[in-house]
Parts: sequence; C-alpha cells; structure tokens
Amino acid sequence: MQIKKQTQISLALGIAALVCLATSQPGAAQQPASADSAVVEQGKFTLHKFEQPIGEETYEIRKQDDSIAVKINFKFTDRATPVPLTASFRGAPDLTPQTFEIKGKTARTASIDESLSIENSKVHFRTRDKQSDLDPPSGAFFTIAGYAPTTMQMLLVRYWASHGSPTKLATLPSGAVMVEPRGQDTIKVGAKEEKLDRYTVEGLIWGRETLWFDANRNLVAAISTDAEFDHFEAIREGYESALGDFVGRAGADGMAALADISKGISGSRADTLAIVGATLIDGTGAAPVADAAVVIHKGRIAAAGPRSKVKIPKDANVVDAKGKFILPGLWDMHAHFEQVEWGPIYLAAGVTTVRDCGNEFDFITAVRDAIAQGRGLGPRLLLAGVVDGTGPLALGVERVNTLEQARTWVDRYHDAGFQQMKIYSSVKLEEVKAVADEAHRLGMTVTGHVPEGLTAFQTVEAGQDQINHISYIADIMHSPLPDNATRADRRNAIINIDLNSPESQKALAFLKDHHTVVDPTIALYELFTGTTAKPPASFEPGINKIPAELAGQLTDVEPPNENSEVREKIFQKDVAIVGALHRAGVPIVAGTDQSVPGHSLHRELELYVQAGFTPLEAIQAATTVPAHVMGVDKELGTIEAGKRADLILINGDPLQDVHNTRNVEYVITNGTMYHTAELWQSVGFKP
Repeated sequence: MQIKKQTQISLALGIAALVCLATSQPGAAQQPASADSAVVEQGKFTLHKFEQPIGEETYEIRKQDDSIAVKINFKFTDRATPVPLTASFRGAPDLTPQTFEIKGKTARTASIDESLSIENSKVHFRTRDKQSDLDPPSGAFFTIAGYAPTTMQMLLVRYWASHGSPTKLATLPSGAVMVEPRGQDTIKVGAKEEKLDRYTVEGLIWGRETLWFDANRNLVAAISTDAEFDHFEAIREGYESALGDFVGRAGADGMAALADISKGISGSRADTLAIVGATLIDGTGAAPVADAAVVIHKGRIAAAGPRSKVKIPKDANVVDAKGKFILPGLWDMHAHFEQVEWGPIYLAAGVTTVRDCGNEFDFITAVRDAIAQGRGLGPRLLLAGVVDGTGPLALGVERVNTLEQARTWVDRYHDAGFQQMKIYSSVKLEEVKAVADEAHRLGMTVTGHVPEGLTAFQTVEAGQDQINHISYIADIMHSPLPDNATRADRRNAIINIDLNSPESQKALAFLKDHHTVVDPTIALYELFTGTTAKPPASFEPGINKIPAELAGQLTDVEPPNENSEVREKIFQKDVAIVGALHRAGVPIVAGTDQSVPGHSLHRELELYVQAGFTPLEAIQAATTVPAHVMGVDKELGTIEAGKRADLILINGDPLQDVHNTRNVEYVITNGTMYHTAELWQSVGFKP
C-alpha cells in the first residue's frame, strides 16, 4: 500500500504547472531551450506493432493564457497501409477539459473523426457529421477516445492522480475508466537501471492496458492493442531497448490479475469430480451415451460411460447434469492471444485449447507459462512462431531473409517450447523450404500464409504442412491469371470458380495427397460481408453480448454497394470450397483469427454445417481433428479414460442443431470446473 500511495503523490505533485524539467534519465520529456518559450513540455514515442517499430507519436504542450494546449501527431505504416492521426486538447491548468478533437485512422480499417467542447455546463459533441449535446458528469471527468494516442493516456493518468485517484473516472463522450497502481518495476535501459511505476487502465478499450511512468510523471511505455486487436506498443524515445521486458511484464501482470479474478468464479476445484446424468458425446464418433457418468481425478479422466457401469468414488464431488450434454473441450486452431482477457473468454466459449498462430515472443511465452503453472486463467496454449521476410507487408521482427536466419529462428522457437512455425506474407520460397526443413528436423510442423508471389502448390511442395485462410486455397482453384491482372480480375476469377473444373480437382487432389491441413477462418470472411442491410449481429448473435468498447469496431458497417455484393459472392464461394475440401478428405480444423471474441468459433462450426459437414463432423473439426494434427491426440480431443479432463457441459443437443454448441454452461479444464456466465462477466461480456 505504501508504494501505491507514494506513486499517486508522485504523479499528483506539480501537475498544475505541467513543467517536466529535463533530466539525465533516458527519454525524459524535454523543456525547450528557450526560457521564454510558451512550450512547457514535448516528447516522442516510437510506435510498435508486434515489437516492430512502425511509426512515431510526437506531442507538444503549451501554456496559452490561462489554459494548457496539447497537440499530438501520430502516424505509423502497417503492412504498407499508412495510419495517420492527429489530436488536440485544451484544458485548465489542472487539466480539467475544455476542448478535445481527434481525427484520422486508429488502424488500417478503422477511422475516427470526433470533437468535443464544454461551455456553460454543456457538452457539445460531434462524431463525423452528427452533433449532439450532452450533460457533463458530476464530479471529475476527462475527455478521451478509445485507442487514443499515448499522450492522451498520459494526461488522463495525471488528471486522475491530481483529482483524488477515484475508483472510476468518468470519460467523455461516454464511459468510464479504472486506473490501478500495480507496483514498481526496475527496468534496465542500457547500462543503467531505473525504477518505474506500473499502472493498468481499463475501460478505454476492451481489456487492460499497462503503462509505466518515471519519477518525473512522464509516461515511458504503454503496452496495449490497436483497433484490429493486434499488439501495439508505444515507447518513449530512449527506452526502446527495454521493449521486450515491458511486453513480458505486461503479460505476466495481466495473468496475475486474472488469476485473482478466477478465485471468485464459482465451480468445483475438488480433487475428484463426478458428472452424472448428462448425455455423453465423447468425440470418437461413437453413439451418444444417455445418462452417462464421467469421473475426473486430479485433472485426468478416470472413467467415462453409462452411469450404470461407472463406479462413483465416495469422496467425489457429484454434479447432477441431467438434461445436459458432455463434449470434449473445443479447440481454436487460429488464435492470436493478443491480450490476457482472451483467457476467460476462450474458456467461457468452451475453448480449452488454442493454437496461437503468431504472437509476440515475450508476451505469449509469459502468458503460456503462467497458465501452465496455475498462475493465470485461460486455455492450454500451443504456439506457432511467426517469421517473415523483408517487404512492405512484413509483420513483426523475426526476419528470415537468409537460410541462416531461417534456421536460427526455428531453433529459437523450438528451444522455447513452440510446436510449430508460421510463415507470413513476405518469406521467399528458398527460406520457406529452409524453415520447413529445420522445423521437420526438430519434430515441429509448419503452418501459415502463402507469401506474396507464391502459390500453395509451391509452399506445400517446399514443406509447408498447413495453410491458414481459405483465400489461399481459392487462389489455386482457377486458371492462372496474367501478371498484369487487376484486383477485379482476381475477384471475378474466384467468384467464377467451378468446383468440378480440372483446376479445382487438381488442387483438391494435391492437398489431399500432401495431407495438407487447412484452417479456413470462414467466420472471419463472413464478417467482411456485413452491411447496414446485413448487420453483423444478424448472423453472429454474439455481437449483442460484447462490451461497448468493442461494439463500434464490429458493428460500424457501410450501406450495401457494389463492393459488398462482390464480397458476398466471394464468401459464398469460399463456403462452397470448404465443403469441397471436406468431401475430398482434406483435414479441416476450426479457427477464428479473433473475429468476435468467444463467439466466432461457434459461427465457424455453423458455417461448416452449411458447407455440408454433419454436426458431429463440425464438432470434430474443433476437437479430435486438431488434437491429431497437433500430435496430442493421446492426451486431448476425446473423452476417454486416461486423458486430460478438458470438457464442456452444454444445454441442447448439438447433434440435432449445431447452434447448441453456443450454450456452454460449464467448462472444465485441468480438472477445474468454471461457471461460464461468470467468466463472460469477468471481462465485461454479457453471458
């Protein structure tokens, strides 16, 4: 408690003046050299995505009359797409807001244009071309936007500290944030060590952001996500060498916070648990067993079958599950566990194992280890280490432009316990082969994109075992296009694919013969078809249950137009291709690539049934098939004696209607049973 009190005092002292004197510490906010300058503070942050520097944010704070004026310029380039943003803020000397304006892009596909002014106890708010008047909150409040520039978060925490550090701070135009001191960290920067105060902020975006401040009230680092759910970091100039340390600490701290939350979620943590009376669908393909019993002892399945043939231990905690259905825990085979809040969400949705398909090394290893060691809340994590080549579409920092780099990165991921390698969009063919050769030598497999300029035929022949996204399969099912083909040419070629054509049949036979595994992420592509005439909630009801901070990103769609009609036709063709792959015997594993957190996996299964799977086959695409593909089918994937106790209890027969997989009431992972409604609520979702 003493650390918390000292930190709050440190932040509060001197904020009215907003003068941060230059110090010898690296990256400290600088006072301009001119003594009579109106500028009282300025600074620069390097912006990162997946720990790769992609842009910068600069800010300048001036004293103007009796006010403080702040100007912010923010710009990065993400996979060849510029993302510029400007913001301005004006407030009283104690940072009480007067005006705020923000305009530009917050991600490649997300934009913002808002302004707000406060006059005569009235708030005038504009978003794009819509204007409204609001009543200001009673008490302290601050103006800010979700996915805001880093500088605004710095000012928010300064304001919070100097206005009584309220449990909740109201924000305009809506909402409230919670700022929590989380202690101090000693960070090594070059040859020096520095103590920084760590905070988390919740309510600005979905989930928590982690921020560090120095002794002079300067924000040093912010570990967050952007409007695409991707990892995003802002590091003050001079502290870039500590980026990996900040990322790892943020992941570990988030897991610790969720572990504390999990202690209050009801369920059973008994050594021996017996679930009786439900219908057992064990995932093997065997007929359902009515009035079944499943006995779990210390995280393992001790027995499963008809209740009349299963002995219930006297010391078991018995759960009456009459009328419910028991299934193996589900898998999401295309996850990006970008923030710790995904942990409870996956479990709430019945997902007990995920393959993380490319992430920040420091973050994901910290999260994986915390969950595995019982220090966090979330599903079992199997990891695919992402690598990319240099190019305009490059992602992350793991570059494999040479054969030596390819082998080095595979070795590093293998030594850290990763199960797979993931190829991204700029890797050259020779390096794809080098990655695959080294991975196979070490007992790993290779998944990923088909890089620019290559085809699935080439990457699979080079050793790629699996392909992410159905779009790369569609590309090899039509006649080759000329080098000068336009985007419209490619779209039309996909729309006009004939699944009985020689090209399609060649592709299907090739993939089957090479035992290529495909995770289509078809639910993601369906989201791209949303319009005002086809709201996303009309096909994905989970959108009605997401937090307000997420709703704007997932429901802001355009009216129907020519492009939306094309996207719809491509999506329908993609669904048909998934069905053709399944009929041809190509292994399909269910994955979401994020989409609607906790809900899109169920939509993925529904679309598989639409494509021609039986409900059981769709469920197996999220249970037995991924367990086999990842080489852990002796431990996971079905409900059989000796296997790990990863199970779900649902309401409604999923074999009659696959939509019933959404009705998960309890999830059991490593022998611990959680009530899913409380898991949803723990991170702001409606159950």
